[in-house]
Amino acid sequence: MATRPSWEGHLTFNLVSIPVKAFNAVGATTGKIGFHLLHKGCNERIRYKKVCPVHGEVTNDEIVSGYEYQKGQYVTVEKDEKGELREKDDKAIAVDTLVTPDAIDPIYFSGRTYYLVPNGPAAQKPYAVMFEAMRAHNRLAIARLVLSGRGHVAVVRPFGKLLGMTLLAFEDQVKPPAPFEAEVGSPSVSAGERKLAEALLDSATSDFDLHQYKDDYAQKLARLVQGKTRRKLGKGGRAPAAAVGDLMDALRRSLAEQGSGPRRRVRTGAAPRRRVAKAGRGRARP
Repeated sequence: MATRPSWEGHLTFNLVSIPVKAFNAVGATTGKIGFHLLHKGCNERIRYKKVCPVHGEVTNDEIVSGYEYQKGQYVTVEKDEKGELREKDDKAIAVDTLVTPDAIDPIYFSGRTYYLVPNGPAAQKPYAVMFEAMRAHNRLAIARLVLSGRGHVAVVRPFGKLLGMTLLAFEDQVKPPAPFEAEVGSPSVSAGERKLAEALLDSATSDFDLHQYKDDYAQKLARLVQGKTRRKLGKGGRAPAAAVGDLMDALRRSLAEQGSGPRRRVRTGAAPRRRVAKAGRGRARP
């Protein structure tokens, strides 16, 4: 388990308040290999400068945010002005209501999911009571919380042997389907065609096991980099021992994480799945 939680506070429902810690459920860099951008001719790192076309290179404290209200015309917003708009974090996941799993369309799941665990011995009992009650009645909790100065709505649900919390997209953040429905058309479907399609769906329906799906690209990329590194070192191109060790360790861990993730079966009809669904300076994503 991670040594440091992403968030600490209380899960609250009516008069119940449970101290909890939140850990990221989705690793941002799991199985990933980071690349630097290099000059092809000499392999030196590419550097980026912030440049004003009038005054040349500028520092960070000379940069402000600007909104273009018409072509070439801007209103600026200072950092402290944006800071005043941030919400106060009261360290609470406040449950508003409980719903059945089919009340939330999976399109609203943002992919930002956290594991909630009891924070301290006194939290164990109320946490267990809440978990068992929600699981027995097949209920999800809709809650509000503040993260990084912004308000969010989230769904809290039993997940394995603990509670999981997934942030939801707001209504106006999801594109409505209506503008795209014209692409579908209105072809007629006969009863025979529909019956045949239903039979095909029935024959293809089975238990879903996410463990059988792998990120093949990440595995192939790790092997490619590992092979290139070995060949370069074999030709006498020696890198500092610490750097080589770090790289090889990262490659081994990337391969191991891809090959031995936790097994979990998700059966058809279960609670909505997470949509498993940001790059450093001078870095490129594979």
